[in-house]
Amino acid sequence: MTSRPAKDPVQAARRAGILRRQIDHHNHRYYILDDPEISDADYDRLLRELADLETAWPALVTPDSPTQRIGAQPLDRFPTVRHARQMFSLQNAANLEELREWRARIEEDPGSFWCEPKVDGAAVELVYEKGVLASGSTRGDGWNGEEIASNLRTIRAVPLTLRPRDRRTVVPGVIDVRGEVFMNTKDFVALNRQAEERGEKVFANPRNAAAGSLRQLDPRITASRPLRVMCHGLGRVEGVTLKDHAGAIKYLDKLGFMTALPWAQLARTMEQVEAYCSRMETERERMPFEIDGVVVKVNSLEHQEKMGVRSRSPRWAVAYKFPPREAVTTLREIKVQVGRTGALTPVAVLDPVRVGGVIVSSATLHNQEMIDDKDVRPGDRVVITRAGDVIPEVVRALVEERVGDPARFRMPESCPVCGALAVQPEGEVIPRCPNMSCPAQVKGRVLHFASRGAMDIDGLGEKLVDQLVDKGMVKNPADLYTLREPELAALERMADKSAANLIASIAGSRRPPLARLLHALGIRHVGEASAAALAEHFGSLRRLRDASEKDKEASEQELMEVPDVGPAVAQSIRAFFIDEHNQQVLDGLGAAGVEGQAAPRPAGGGPLAGMTLVFTGELESMSRSEAARRATDRGAAVASSINRKVTHVVAGPGAGSKLAKARELELPIVDEDQFLALLDKA
Repeated sequence: MTSRPAKDPVQAARRAGILRRQIDHHNHRYYILDDPEISDADYDRLLRELADLETAWPALVTPDSPTQRIGAQPLDRFPTVRHARQMFSLQNAANLEELREWRARIEEDPGSFWCEPKVDGAAVELVYEKGVLASGSTRGDGWNGEEIASNLRTIRAVPLTLRPRDRRTVVPGVIDVRGEVFMNTKDFVALNRQAEERGEKVFANPRNAAAGSLRQLDPRITASRPLRVMCHGLGRVEGVTLKDHAGAIKYLDKLGFMTALPWAQLARTMEQVEAYCSRMETERERMPFEIDGVVVKVNSLEHQEKMGVRSRSPRWAVAYKFPPREAVTTLREIKVQVGRTGALTPVAVLDPVRVGGVIVSSATLHNQEMIDDKDVRPGDRVVITRAGDVIPEVVRALVEERVGDPARFRMPESCPVCGALAVQPEGEVIPRCPNMSCPAQVKGRVLHFASRGAMDIDGLGEKLVDQLVDKGMVKNPADLYTLREPELAALERMADKSAANLIASIAGSRRPPLARLLHALGIRHVGEASAAALAEHFGSLRRLRDASEKDKEASEQELMEVPDVGPAVAQSIRAFFIDEHNQQVLDGLGAAGVEGQAAPRPAGGGPLAGMTLVFTGELESMSRSEAARRATDRGAAVASSINRKVTHVVAGPGAGSKLAKARELELPIVDEDQFLALLDKA
């Protein structure tokens, strides 16, 4: 596998070309076909020989060389790029009945349906010009995504240059390839095992790992992650004519992309479609990667064109979603966790079990009332599910398998961390630790304060916060602004550079948007939506403090003028701001120069002025916080609870009690497409 050093540029160029073709071939065998022909050591020797040649003959270095996959410098941010054609999200079918309803809306016979597993990953677009990877981006809002080409280049399953597998396949002048970035399950498990060995935080699931890896500002971090891309569709294609979706997927396969061809099926009838969905649900656990459903598309591109699209999703495609998965394991004990607001929450400690592709070792039990209702006891065999395929939850105890009569669990009378006598507010089912200096509460408040949706202080993770609080260096969030580099650098797993980076990140957080500062304070009952409404109404932290510090009746009356604030929230806000401990924290933040910046109001109040929106359920095209931001940017108010002040309820899959209350009050209910249409008109 070795060769003699090239003696002249012609010989060097010839050898470099051979090496690139060999490396591309082995990348395809390993990352696309999952069928390697050579060992990792032999592959590394090929890559090293090419790198040595390019070092000796710099003119040989090309952008599409395999050696350039990890050569980009870290970025400050990702620029925005506009897609030539819109990238869609798919409407969901939660069961076979909804799948049949989708078929019924197709008026004429489409001929056939393309069925393939729905990979649980992060959507991207790869743009090739004259066969060379020119750009790559996230889906974003469908029209505008983040340019992440430097990261996508590091993924060995992504061809840097299109080299068809046969001579008859034409390379188009321009082609936009759509797909999902994901991780094979075995690669994900290995990645988490390595993280545990290094004492780092592990990923919750393969999808989070893939999405997080893809959005690293340093491409070298992305390159270190075992990412792959499953390509499932096209945007623009110039110079090639395709008649159906099956042909498009086969064409992508010939160009060297990974596709779902080995698992896909062309169905002639809905009976065949339903049989495929049932079969894939059964085979789900045996798949090499995580899937959360089946994508069904009308195969004919002509029929797709006739059927058209909604504002965000095509009428010719649907995602049949699998129900959440369950597993059985043993509940070893019930521990009580203390949250940042002092809430005492029982948590089931479980024998580790795989649920939905993730190893689960603990699950929430919510409160004593729920434990009693489910009659869950330590030692029981229990059924575990992941609600929404995300949050582990104990469904029920297998009472028929219970041995003997184990003691029932009772919540402790005192805080398990600081020993303070627990209190239970009237009308609530959750007891609380009243000691605001309780270390568990302090850690929770500091972590929340630094989180991405709040002050966004990069580098302040759970283990570092544990050290800062345990050593008495941080007693409240304001203390973060008094930290110094030398004392940080002396902590475990810290060094001069990481300490300097953290100090810089803390310093850079001093002038956040007012809404984020209010959210960061951790006021009970005040989430992102309520914080945004308060910021919009008061405009400054000082005005909000003044309103909260009036006498009880006047204060709560003024607070309830805010669209998202009712009596319980008003009481909670006032209680927060009149608390002596909290006043000291606020004064400390002010002394450190932390000041929330009011968002500029749209001229004339904004095109959505006068509207009050509530979001419930899942959104496909963006997060709920992003949707709220876009609505408030256009002048709307966003609330977190249903009341008669609400003008629109935006409901997506998984909407629950809020949707039911909205119907009870006969409030206008819109889906995601209708919400996006509102934004487009604005």
